[in-house]
This record gives sequence, C-alpha cells and structure tokens, in this order.
Amino acid sequence: MMIRLYRAALLSLALLGLLLGLPACAEQRDAPAPTVADAETTASAEPMAELRSAAPEGAGVYFLEPADGATLTNPVRVVFGLKGMGVAPAGYDVKNTGHHHLLVNDPEVDYSVSLPVTEQIRHFGGGQTETSVELPPGTHRLKLLLGNHLHIPHDPPVESATITVTVTE
Repeated sequence: MMIRLYRAALLSLALLGLLLGLPACAEQRDAPAPTVADAETTASAEPMAELRSAAPEGAGVYFLEPADGATLTNPVRVVFGLKGMGVAPAGYDVKNTGHHHLLVNDPEVDYSVSLPVTEQIRHFGGGQTETSVELPPGTHRLKLLLGNHLHIPHDPPVESATITVTVTE
C-alpha cells in the first residue's frame, strides 16, 4: 500500500514539475535518487525486488563514444546507445523504458535496490543520452546500466560491456 502511495506521489510531483517547466530529475548530484527506503520499513511494504521493471528480450545498452581502448583528454564525451527500449526520465513509470547510469571503475552494485548517487555511479535521470565527464588522469573502466523510474536496474539487468579508456590530462 505504501509503495503504491509513493508511486502516485512521485508521478504527481513529476507531472507538476513538467507543468511548471521544471526538470523531472537533475543530472548527477543536483538531487538525490528517489528511494523507497522509508516505505520498506513498514510491515506492509512490498519487497524492493517487486519494484524491478521487466526488461524486454533483446534490450541492450552500449557506448557510441568513447571507443574501448581510447586515449582521451578531459572532458571525456560519453554518448549512450540503447536498443529494444526507450528513454524516460526518472519518476516516469513507462513500460520498456529507463534512464542511464554511468558506472566508473567497477563500483559494487546491488541490482535489487535503487542505485545510490556516488562518484562511481553517475545518474542521468533527466533522460540524457550523452554527457561530458571529468576523470583523473589514468586508466578507467566504464559501464552503462539502465535503471527504471526508481533508479532500480531492470530484470534482467540492461547493462553494457565494460570498456577501458585512458585519460592523459
């Protein structure tokens, strides 16, 4: 029951933001990722696993840029590719859609809960399909992971292969 109320409130806020011309979810650290942690503390709360969205067969996410093995300078341009699904901002519960998360240097990921906002897990909840990121000089491993309207990875997860890039400055 609490989850349904939370979903309705989240959708209402997103629609209000749309009507007022506000973004549904800002990139990166401008706003915390939506979470259902409070709802889970009640006895009637549904398990988080039930909040995962089904991914259609054949769905995939991949890098258009940069290429695996590329040597780059800052800012690093990253362009996301997606097949078999659409992009929707966080907060919009639309079947067969999600939004991108960029995983930097192999963070631990719990696929059953909302992804946290960290330097290693970068959110693009506004529905962005590309970005520029600053990475320290050195070799970095990058991966894309699609999240649903609550930043929870799909079932099965829609994730890219890991690529390696080297940043020189």
